[in-house]
Amino acid sequence: MRKKLSALILVPFLLLYAFPAGAAEKEERKWQDEVIYSIMVDRFLNGDTNNDFKVNVDDPMAYNGGDFIGIQDKLEYLQNMGFTAIMLSPVFDNEANGYHGYWINDFYKTEEHFGTLKEFKALVNEAHKRKMKVILDFPVNHVGPKHPWLADPKKKDWFHERKAITGKLAGSSNVKKDEMEKAWIDDLPDLAQENPETGNYLIEAGKWWINETDVDGYRLDAVNHVPMDFWTDFAKAVKSEKEDFYLLGETSGLDAPDIAAYQNTGIDGFLDFQLNEELRSFFGKPSQQELEGLVVSGETNRKTYQHPELMGTFLDDQDMPRFTREAALNNQHPGTRWKLALSYLYTTPGIPIVYYGTEIAMNGNEVPENRALMAFKTEKELIDYITKLGELRQQLPALTRGDIEWLHDQEGMAVYKRSYKDETIIVVINNSTKTQSVSLGKNIVSSNQELRGLLAGDLVRANDDKFSIITDRDEVEIYAVAEKSGLNIPYLIVMGLVYTLFVIYIVFLWKRSKRRKQKN
Repeated sequence: MRKKLSALILVPFLLLYAFPAGAAEKEERKWQDEVIYSIMVDRFLNGDTNNDFKVNVDDPMAYNGGDFIGIQDKLEYLQNMGFTAIMLSPVFDNEANGYHGYWINDFYKTEEHFGTLKEFKALVNEAHKRKMKVILDFPVNHVGPKHPWLADPKKKDWFHERKAITGKLAGSSNVKKDEMEKAWIDDLPDLAQENPETGNYLIEAGKWWINETDVDGYRLDAVNHVPMDFWTDFAKAVKSEKEDFYLLGETSGLDAPDIAAYQNTGIDGFLDFQLNEELRSFFGKPSQQELEGLVVSGETNRKTYQHPELMGTFLDDQDMPRFTREAALNNQHPGTRWKLALSYLYTTPGIPIVYYGTEIAMNGNEVPENRALMAFKTEKELIDYITKLGELRQQLPALTRGDIEWLHDQEGMAVYKRSYKDETIIVVINNSTKTQSVSLGKNIVSSNQELRGLLAGDLVRANDDKFSIITDRDEVEIYAVAEKSGLNIPYLIVMGLVYTLFVIYIVFLWKRSKRRKQKN
């Protein structure tokens, strides 16, 4: 009886709060729809103390105890924030103190500090049950400094001659391609992928992990330090093992045209370092300047890449000081800076990648400070904001699949439109120190429409065929363009009938109760 009563009460509210925007019907999920949470396995959560040997949480260069079970325990936490995929640092067996995963000792074993292969499979399986994808960092450029192959005469041709890059900037476009591909970066043994045996070993390992664990994608480290021919063979091989397998390349130091050359190898997207620089510069503090750098970066991507929507957009990663530090150095509140920057990240083309600890505004300078052990303290305001952004990104196809049109860019305030099929979303970001306003004409929004705020609940209607949007300093609003609302006659009729039935039902219960008392 209580369930029936609850259902009667809920009906009008469900009608009232139905999503306002004429969102496109739910389509098959694509990689551009994902939101990725990037995790350094050793620094996330210690879920199993049985693998805690030579662990020292006070030493930032030692293992700190994070493992597969710890990540699995927090999948619900990540899912509730709207993350649809996780990206893990390398999980392969590493040499001593290789907490970061890049000193690989064996490509076919898991690092014992992180857990067993069985536990890794369980993590992937649990993620898939939650409809979350798993991306694994798969470095093929080098191995650990003391790898057994170095002492094996039969493996001499598996490595390039030991030498460092002599160019001005390692990895930059002013270094000769041959030198870049053969040098020992950070003095780590550089693999000769052009050697058929070496290349085949790495490709077979890549295929094995897909078939053995069912991971959904690879992050490919140091792409520009490895020959293109190898990447062509690698991409073709691993994609033949699983449909819609995603490859994300890391190419720090290259300009867009140089990066674009690698997309013909079969790598789907690349970490967008150019955008990252603009994001950190603009959102690190309030600005009275135009977002020109961000606009140009986005336009460059659109013209340069076959699939700009598959680029990995980010503010933090394991190799740079955290964005929180940048905000703090500018004497800014990190939470406010993060809200503005993440709003841009979630509502512009690309796949957002959020580094672990962002949701609690973790601080940290250069390596290893930026890789500190995760602290699961409550930062409800920022967590709630990230959650809301995640919800909107999943509900609004225009934010992941729509085109983008810039409507206003002046004195730190940006307004842009995302459109997809019959859905139009307008995003307003005020990154300045003052309240600002902007007017949109009927060429943008027709007079029989209105703007419904989905973050703060603002409602903007036409006045003299213009829509005046007023936004406070350091604020964001995401508007859905919808038909102008008035008296919803069908809704009012239904609501009236529901409440009439509800009153009749209550009277019926009261009378029945009264008769029972009289009989007693």
